[in-house]
Amino acid sequence: MAIPGDKIYPRTGDNQTIYLKNVITNPNIQVGDFTIYNDFVNDPRDFEKNNVLYHYPINHDKLSIGKFCSIACGAKFLFNSANHTLSSLSTYTFPIFFEEWDLDVKNITNAWDNKGDIKIGNDVWIGYEAVILSGVTISDGAIIGARAVVTKDVMPYTIVGGVPAKPIKKRFSDDVIDKLLEIKWWDWSSDRIRENIEYIQSGQIEKLR
Repeated sequence: MAIPGDKIYPRTGDNQTIYLKNVITNPNIQVGDFTIYNDFVNDPRDFEKNNVLYHYPINHDKLSIGKFCSIACGAKFLFNSANHTLSSLSTYTFPIFFEEWDLDVKNITNAWDNKGDIKIGNDVWIGYEAVILSGVTISDGAIIGARAVVTKDVMPYTIVGGVPAKPIKKRFSDDVIDKLLEIKWWDWSSDRIRENIEYIQSGQIEKLR
């Protein structure tokens, strides 16, 4: 019997949608169970190359994505090496071209500002061609609008959109959000989720068991 989520393509005949965890090879990228990525332009299996950008090993920065997330085609995660340092009088990345300018190769990371890791919670929906910048945390249940540029942290179950992304509204009342964060249904076993799918889909939080 197949293990739930233990395959690349979850839908028969659909080669555009994958369980992302099962194609990740970079140890600095961690993805939770059942998180999906859809790409109708490129091969979705090339997510590391096409969607995680400026993610150089010398930085040791990390991308973590939780369980049951939905990532739309063309979403991008921009890491620290994209941040040309603002402490210099010039935005030119001299340390990268250390050979040309007789600089110390050990100081190559001085070319950019390190703003930290990117952390995506559980049950997050990231819309078409959205861009997530380094140092950003997107909390559980959030929704990122199409082509939004996320420069700041996003609170749980909050919908954001625009450039730069700003809060549009909360998905539920504070009481329901608190209950969902306490329940953490995404950490349940597959069997328990299957038993409660009807209530999850219909929004009947009081019936979750």
